Amino acid sequence: MDAARLGGRDGLRCCAGMIIHPSDMRDALTAGVLETLHDRLAPIATAAREMAVFVYLDPKWRVLGTREVSGGGVDSLIIPLRAVVADALEFDAAAIAMAHNHPGGDPTPSPADYAVTRRLARTLDSIGIALVEHLVLARGRRISFRAEGLL
Repeated sequence: MDAARLGGRDGLRCCAGMIIHPSDMRDALTAGVLETLHDRLAPIATAAREMAVFVYLDPKWRVLGTREVSGGGVDSLIIPLRAVVADALEFDAAAIAMAHNHPGGDPTPSPADYAVTRRLARTLDSIGIALVEHLVLARGRRISFRAEGLL
């Protein structure tokens, strides 16, 4: 199976992205970049079903593109690891940030959230790409795996 389970079915859509500032963030993901990511990805927090967004970054932390994964249930989503890795290679990404929502309103990561984050980080690390953030968004609140020391 080429997907890691956060839960239910998946639907995919790829599109070009935006630029995150400051423009040179090679050494660390700063609070400013986290805020920019949160602001750009915040609209998924209120979606009725679980969805995820993957943001592919170049070495200067400019956005190369995004992948949106939807079609999950109220509390589940399948993350297509193969597709995420294939996109990262196609974009020649240096790093990936991801976010997903919890429609129930509580951003506390589930055991499945932790497991898929570890699996994705290990997979990306093996090909020289860093998973730099995983945000869990829920109605104006968020949990940052990076801020919690989990990445």
